Amino acid sequence: MSSKTTYKYATDATSSVFDEVSKVIVGQKESVEEIVIAILCNGHALVESYPGLGKTLTISTLAKVMDLKFSRIQCTPDLMPSDITGTYIVEEHAGGKEFRFEQGPVFANIVLADEINRASPKTQSALLEAMQEKQVTVGKETYVLDKPFFVLATQNPIEMEGTYPLPEAQLDRFLLKILLGYPSPEEEDTIIERYTGNIMPTVDKVLPKETLLELQKLTRDVPIANDLKSQVIKIVGATRSDRREIEYGASPRASIGLILASKARALIHGRSYVSEEDITAMAYPVLRHRIILTFEAERKGVNVDDVIKNIVKDTKK
Repeated sequence: MSSKTTYKYATDATSSVFDEVSKVIVGQKESVEEIVIAILCNGHALVESYPGLGKTLTISTLAKVMDLKFSRIQCTPDLMPSDITGTYIVEEHAGGKEFRFEQGPVFANIVLADEINRASPKTQSALLEAMQEKQVTVGKETYVLDKPFFVLATQNPIEMEGTYPLPEAQLDRFLLKILLGYPSPEEEDTIIERYTGNIMPTVDKVLPKETLLELQKLTRDVPIANDLKSQVIKIVGATRSDRREIEYGASPRASIGLILASKARALIHGRSYVSEEDITAMAYPVLRHRIILTFEAERKGVNVDDVIKNIVKDTKK
């Protein structure tokens, strides 16, 4: 199979995923695409949206379409690390007692950590360790997580009382920060029509786990021109030098993430190479959680996406 045929196969495979998801999810095309991009990059995503916009439904639908094991963790202040990773339980066996490890919800392919900022820092750390190392250590034993492993964490921008915001160093471990917006009136009309009847929409499995793992490898093989690599370095570097609005800029992890995400987007859009359009589009979800604005900028109500827009525009000159 030629490389051109391979890339076309990848595009067709991801298109079938989007077509299947659209049977359940109305609109949110860009957000769904960005979640799939994170999965193709073997990364994790942080989703910020108001309640009731279908975060859980979107990710559980994607898990069904990709034939992946899905689990959901509702984060609360009293959630313990063992509630996520699992714990040892004592069992009677052959007249004696022995310990058996009971796996927690983190042992899945896709894990939804709902309202992660409501969990205590200790519990957040347990989840982030699994994200970084792709393994869980309990006592003296280490358990490797099944591949692929993807965490989708959600944050609610309102009701911030009783929350533990993720530190910037931990936010950096998320490949993308995805913003989920409200549907248009036409989309909301479709949602009402679809979910107020007796027949609920269903989806089929269209992307086997083995194929997804192959697509993750193929994503890294998508070529990128040297001048576009230089542009990525300029964009990320500009976040460190612009002290008028930015207090702290992005780390080299952002450069890696932006190139990888651009490769995945090119694959989804049917291209066998990265274009400038891919870099521009992915700069927002890759950088928006890695930039810390100055107090003065926040006081003036400066939007992070506007800052990124200006940086991307300036680096093209």
